[in-house]
Amino acid sequence: MTPKPGEDRDAEGCREPDTGRHETAEERADRLWTDLLQELRVAQTGVQILFGFLLAVVFQPRFVDLSDTDRTIYVVTVMLGSVTAAALIGPVSIHRLLTGHRLKPQTVAWASRLTVLGLVLLFCTMCSALLLILRVALHNALALWLVGAMALWFLVCWFVFPAWVLARSTPEDEK
Repeated sequence: MTPKPGEDRDAEGCREPDTGRHETAEERADRLWTDLLQELRVAQTGVQILFGFLLAVVFQPRFVDLSDTDRTIYVVTVMLGSVTAAALIGPVSIHRLLTGHRLKPQTVAWASRLTVLGLVLLFCTMCSALLLILRVALHNALALWLVGAMALWFLVCWFVFPAWVLARSTPEDEK
């Protein structure tokens, strides 16, 4: 589809109003890629620290004292941490393997999708890690309530608030 005058297409091919930027599709893809890299740096650092912590837990003396339920939560959390790391590091691999093939807009689109998936997986990983830690620390049902409250907070900060801002935005806001 050819954009009408005053319209651009984003990296995923969606029409969007003229943002006041005069950039080619390649320049836009470069800018979006740079923005995505900055976002990934924050998320990847957090995932790597969390994953490192999770890997060390199994070697702690108290690990053998965990209940079967807590061990299961631990295994699920480690697996979630692994798939989260893969999803959030994946855009780097996509970029590296597609560089030089004149696919920058498609690269940005796929990397963006993988990053959103990584954020959803990070949400699950954080909740699972909190559940494990709070079950061991509290030994009661309060752990579930606290994890539920934190899950709600993560959802609001990461997904609900951005959706709310987007829903309230007007075309004038985008210029």
